[in-house]
Amino acid sequence: MTSNLEAQLLALRQEGEQAIAAADTLERLEELRVSYLGKKGQLGALLRSMGQMSAEERPKIGAIANTVKESLQDSLDKQRTALETAQIQAQLEAETLDVTMPGIFSPQGRIHPLNGIIDRALDIFVGMGYTVAQGPEMETDYYNFEALNTPPDHPARDMQDTFYLPDGNLLRTHTSSVQIRYMETEEPPIRVVAPGRVYRRDNVDATHSAVFHQIELLAIDEGLTFTDLKGTIKVFLQAMFGDLPIRFRASYFPFTEPSAEVDLQWNGRWLEVMGCGMVDPNVLKSVGYDPEIYTGFAAGFGVERFAMVLHQMDDIRRLYASDLRFLRQF
Repeated sequence: MTSNLEAQLLALRQEGEQAIAAADTLERLEELRVSYLGKKGQLGALLRSMGQMSAEERPKIGAIANTVKESLQDSLDKQRTALETAQIQAQLEAETLDVTMPGIFSPQGRIHPLNGIIDRALDIFVGMGYTVAQGPEMETDYYNFEALNTPPDHPARDMQDTFYLPDGNLLRTHTSSVQIRYMETEEPPIRVVAPGRVYRRDNVDATHSAVFHQIELLAIDEGLTFTDLKGTIKVFLQAMFGDLPIRFRASYFPFTEPSAEVDLQWNGRWLEVMGCGMVDPNVLKSVGYDPEIYTGFAAGFGVERFAMVLHQMDDIRRLYASDLRFLRQF
């Protein structure tokens, strides 16, 4: 029986080594490992018959079995290394980059000129300690007009041709409504800048659009004066346009008093670029601020106007036409 089992072990080794050498995939190699050396493999099946042998025969067969196992394991390891090396080499050849070939061009996107102006302006104001705030484009009459010292019978409502909605709400005519919402939830001192899209019923031409963008700023604190307002606007305009002459002209806005228009001397002529003023006490009262303690200033400008001036555009409609010949310039 010993000689028979010995012959079977040696035959198993020869058969296994040939099968392992012929394995062409790592998956097939794993199947052979389980078949020969697994718990229920062929080698284990042969060794279970050792229980019928005498104590003198077992050591000899055990030594042969260990030799067969080591031989098969060694063959498995060598073939696995060979297959893994071949797999890596094939992958390297398949993924080789020919550096002499021309690259695949992927055109980069560009910042829209309106977004570019907004980003520049916000960077300047954030650098001065302002917080960016936003609000809904569909507003109530209260936030768009009444809280800004413009009751229903106020003649200033005629200054802004408004889009009203069937439910009584409206499309905001300015981002000043964001200032009211912000003041209702925050206590002074505050520094806030509000960018966003606004709507006014207007005839579209080279310099007017029914949909456009505004940026408004608001500062509320104890002891703020018109001098603080002028200084803030001067720093901002010089950062945007350079060191150019600036002047303030008396004007009127229902939510500021006193109010002013800001002009910039551009290419030898005065150009109106902003509106501003000290916050009207009635606006402070509407949000629960004590006008005897706090004062503030506000200012705002149209993003499109800044874009047209800085980029020397001749028609505001170019900003909305999505003409790539135009947009690729920025």
